[in-house]
Amino acid sequence: MGFDIALSGIQAINQQLDTISHNIANAGTYGFKSSRANFSSLYAGSTPTGTEVSSLTQSIGQNGGTVATGRGLDASINGRGFFVSKDNQGQSVYSRVGIFAKDVDGYLTNGAGQRVQGYTQKPPSTQLGTLGDLPIPTGQIPAVATTKGSFSLNVSRDWKTPVNAATFDPTDWKSFNMSKSMVLHDSLGGERVLTQYFIKDDTVPDAITVKYLLDGVADAAGAPDTVLTFDPTTGQLASVAPPPASALANSVALKLTPAGGGAIGDAVDGLVTLDYTGTTNFYGEATTAINAADGYASGSYVGVELNEKGAMIAKYTNGQKQSVGVLAIASFPDEGALTNISDTSWTANAQSGTPLYDTPGVGMAGALNVARLEQSNVDITSELVGLMTSQRNYQANSKVIQTQSAMMQSLMQAL
Repeated sequence: MGFDIALSGIQAINQQLDTISHNIANAGTYGFKSSRANFSSLYAGSTPTGTEVSSLTQSIGQNGGTVATGRGLDASINGRGFFVSKDNQGQSVYSRVGIFAKDVDGYLTNGAGQRVQGYTQKPPSTQLGTLGDLPIPTGQIPAVATTKGSFSLNVSRDWKTPVNAATFDPTDWKSFNMSKSMVLHDSLGGERVLTQYFIKDDTVPDAITVKYLLDGVADAAGAPDTVLTFDPTTGQLASVAPPPASALANSVALKLTPAGGGAIGDAVDGLVTLDYTGTTNFYGEATTAINAADGYASGSYVGVELNEKGAMIAKYTNGQKQSVGVLAIASFPDEGALTNISDTSWTANAQSGTPLYDTPGVGMAGALNVARLEQSNVDITSELVGLMTSQRNYQANSKVIQTQSAMMQSLMQAL
């Protein structure tokens, strides 16, 4: 009986050594979760017959540290949850390894070539689609015409009426105090330049007249002169005349007609809303704080990266970025019961419970650390201590067998 008991101990310790060796070997594997061999006693009725490794427990709930990679398609989960992908048989696979890439078919895949699961998005809508594969659109995005702009500046209170203000001429710098240009885009992606000419009239206190030219051409009907009136006490913008066609205060609505085709303005009435909020009339230098307009030219796809909310951000040559999908994060009632199919991936079962899918940072799903990967959670020091302990236990069981053998030999010699 002693032989069998000691032999079972050696066999169990061999399994433990295999587990420890496997942990140490994967200390540098991204997303690896260390395992622990669990021993249990063997009995024949009430008689002890040895020991065995009854189970292996993975430390799935213990996160590893993270390491910066500088790559926009690398991510780690800060908290609970797993990335979701589909294998060749359509089975859902769960992993903590966030190494992603775009495959030849234009889909987001993980390091194993499996298609990552998430919620599709069709810009400019922010509505998320159903859970499934994540295609990455690689074509061009169309041009978007300018519909609104923001312009904020200080028009100097030191200004005097220009010498030739009565006969305004954009080529005569003596007929205006200052000019500022804003780049707009038409519906074909062409760049159009809206130039504003600011003119002070000393006979009208606390007011500045603004004249407009699009691409150097005046459009008196579509872009009438605007008068900015300021509070004489605070120097803040008090009113804009004529009143805006929109509900936006301190703004003017311009109907601009580009030459040579293309359209500028909103889809309803073709108006461009120019907002002067923040414009002031103080003494001193005339300075511009804001000069910006929406709209852009068409652009070609140049790449994709992730953000901390799990959105896939496609980038284009025109400088635009748009979300084209969001990664799904799965969490489980008992993640420790997941079925291990590789060192870094698992499948669900009845014991783990039904997965709950969310976007990163929502519900129980952890947020993402972009351009960082989760490292192995193996503690090398603990594993080496366990290795030495297993070695002593192995030697002890070997000594039992050696002693048992010596006793049997002495018994045989005595007979």
